[in-house]
Amino acid sequence: MALLFLAMTQPQGGAQSGGGLGAFIPMILIFVVLYLLILRPQARKQREHQKMLSALNKGDKIVTTGGIHGTILKVNENDKTIVVKVSDDLKLTMDRGAVARKKTPVE
Repeated sequence: MALLFLAMTQPQGGAQSGGGLGAFIPMILIFVVLYLLILRPQARKQREHQKMLSALNKGDKIVTTGGIHGTILKVNENDKTIVVKVSDDLKLTMDRGAVARKKTPVE
C-alpha cells in the first residue's frame, strides 16, 4: 500500500515537477496586492491620525471615539491628556488618544 502511494507521488517519466520559483509567484502576487490595497492605506491613515492628535490645541472642537462633542480647554503635554468642555458645567479630562476627529468649521 505504501509502495503504491510513493509511486503516485513521484513525477512520471520525463515530466518536470512544478517546484522552484514558479510555485511561489501566485503567493507573492497575493501579498503584493494585500500590501497595496490594505496595509499601505491603513498605515497612511494611522500616520494622519497621529499627526492630527499631536496638533491639537486649545479651542479646537473635537469628537471623541465615544461620540462626545466638546471644545478643548487645556492640553497637557507631559501626561498626554486634554481637558474638554462638554457643557457649561461639565469638563472632562481624557487621554489625547480618545479623540476621533476635529470638527471642521462647517460642522
